[in-house]
Amino acid sequence: MEDNIKKIGESLYRFQSAINESGSTMEDYIREHYLNKWMSDELYHASAIRTSFINAATQFMISEGLFNIERVMLSIITDPLAHDIEHTPSIPYKGHTYLTTHSMIYSKFLACSNPNIRGIFVDSPNIRLEIESPMRLQRGRYLADFSQLDVELRRNRGLTLDDYYYNSKKVTEILNEDMKKIMNFFEKMIIAGCEEINKKNADSLKKLGVVLEVPKSPFPAYPKDDCVRKYGPRVFEEKVGEETASQFFWITGLLRENYDLVYPYLLPHEKKVDMEKISSSNIFNYDICAKSIDANTGKHSSAKEILSGAIREWLFEPIIERICDNKVLPARPIIKDGNIENINELGGYGPFLYFASMKDADGKPLFPETMGGGIGVERTLYAILRGEKIKKIDDITFFGKNPDSHPLYLF
Repeated sequence: MEDNIKKIGESLYRFQSAINESGSTMEDYIREHYLNKWMSDELYHASAIRTSFINAATQFMISEGLFNIERVMLSIITDPLAHDIEHTPSIPYKGHTYLTTHSMIYSKFLACSNPNIRGIFVDSPNIRLEIESPMRLQRGRYLADFSQLDVELRRNRGLTLDDYYYNSKKVTEILNEDMKKIMNFFEKMIIAGCEEINKKNADSLKKLGVVLEVPKSPFPAYPKDDCVRKYGPRVFEEKVGEETASQFFWITGLLRENYDLVYPYLLPHEKKVDMEKISSSNIFNYDICAKSIDANTGKHSSAKEILSGAIREWLFEPIIERICDNKVLPARPIIKDGNIENINELGGYGPFLYFASMKDADGKPLFPETMGGGIGVERTLYAILRGEKIKKIDDITFFGKNPDSHPLYLF
């Protein structure tokens, strides 16, 4: 503890010396970057809107029969993520090394093990040390630590490996049905949030100069392949946002994380599908994007992704292949006599993958079939509130840590 105090103190000494050399003081820095924001009308109104959104979303999930679970901030396993980060923070404790949580994705799966559970939700912590913009540009959606409403629902379809291999028509029909169900679930949650904000925070919306529409279900949905063909691979979300009048819309079928379902992926006789033949219709995941609307002009801002989710891989064999093919692990687990012979090669994945391999007394897999997603709370507020008053994601957070904002985070 004393070493940490000394290191932090020395870092702050160097930081204070640097701002002194520029003709400023620590008081000036705290006042400009923190106190002025904490005292601002903008943060007051954004916080009122945040409270209404969280309350409405939480009440909706409770009414749907979901259970609230505890946060998981330390684990031997965390989301590997499909995009680059600076590094994954680790913490030594009791002779072991634990990782801070990128997301609670694996915890969510395991929490749905009990067949009597309809689903779970948690306001989960997320620590992602995002890489700073090379041009030092303020980026709206990146925070080093942020809140996410994480949701996972059981599907209870009982689809077996034989079904997966030999009854693709049945499996595809069920997956398409479940896609509609989970997308409808999230649409109803967004609608509930928008209704509550308009009911409780009309004055705050007016003060921030934005309009929040209560969307109608179903939201417009656009397969990624179609978007890329039309607009190219980089800015298709924003281009689709310009095309649709709806404040909220879906992008579906994005090849991304190893746990997002690709079907079919494995073929009989130890073969795999040709990746060049995989299209958005084979990828059962989805993003919600949102825009703000200027109260005076009616102009829409560029669209931002606020929620991502998927139907999940649920069978042991494709789970293993996706993890290995995504280069999350260098080897497949070798399971024998109740142990993992090569557990030393698997990092924190060993216990998780062993659980994924387990079966009940009748030989049926214990690993649950699930679908779900996570909605970034700060991302959502920034997406729907930005305009003349809200310029960057820092404006709607008390302690937001945008990697492009500060050389050192004081609070």
